[in-house]
Amino acid sequence: MQSQSAARARDTTDDRQSPQRGIGSPFETADPDDFGFARTLIETRRNVSPKRLVEPGPSPQQFEALMSLAAAAPDHGLLTPWRFIVVPASKRSALAEVFALALIDRDPGATLEQIESAREKAYRAPLLILAVACLGPREPDIPRLERMISMGAAVQNLLLGAHAMGFGAGLTSGQAMKSRRMHQLCGLGHEEWAVCCVNIGTVSRSKAGARVRPLPADFVSELGAAPVVS
Repeated sequence: MQSQSAARARDTTDDRQSPQRGIGSPFETADPDDFGFARTLIETRRNVSPKRLVEPGPSPQQFEALMSLAAAAPDHGLLTPWRFIVVPASKRSALAEVFALALIDRDPGATLEQIESAREKAYRAPLLILAVACLGPREPDIPRLERMISMGAAVQNLLLGAHAMGFGAGLTSGQAMKSRRMHQLCGLGHEEWAVCCVNIGTVSRSKAGARVRPLPADFVSELGAAPVVS
C-alpha cells in the first residue's frame, strides 16, 4: 500500500503539473506543515549587534540565495523600489570617512574618541550592505509609503534568510544615512535614500535575555470598536 507521504508527494506533483496549479501560479500554496517552521524561524530571529558578528559571512552562493529572497518581497506595481549596495573590504575605509565626516558636519565639537567610534562602525560584520529606498517618480505611480513597505519586506526576507542559514543579522542606521556625503559615496539618484545598513555574519557571543514583544491585543482592533484608553 502506498504511504500517505508518497501519495501526498504524488498529489503535489500532479497539482503542480496542472494548468491551474503550476509552479509560480497564483494558486500555488505552501505545505501546511511549513507554518510551524516559519513561525519558529520568525519568533527565534533576533537583531544582532554588528559588534558581535564575525567571520565567516555568507558565501557567494549564499549571498545570491539571500538576494533571491529579497526579490520575492511584495512589490505593488513591480517597481523593485529598493536596491542593495554591498560594501567590500576595499571600500570600508571610504564608508568610515563618511561616517566620521558626517558626524563632524553635525557636531563640529565632536571629540576624537567620538569620531573614531563613528569610523569603526564601517568595519563591523563580514557582510555589510547599504539598503537604499527608490522613491522617485515611477510608472505606475505607487505611493511612497507602499514602496517603503516593499523595501521593508525585502529587508525582512534577508534577515530571515540569514537566520535560516545559521547567521546572525542586524540593522543599523543613524543620521549619517541621510547625509550629503553618504548620497555622494553611494552614487544615489534622484529621490533615492540610504535607509539602513544590513549586517550579516557569524555570531561571536550570545546576548542574555530576549526582546519583550507586544501581544496581538496590543496592536489589533476591530473597525468601529471603541478605542481602548490606557
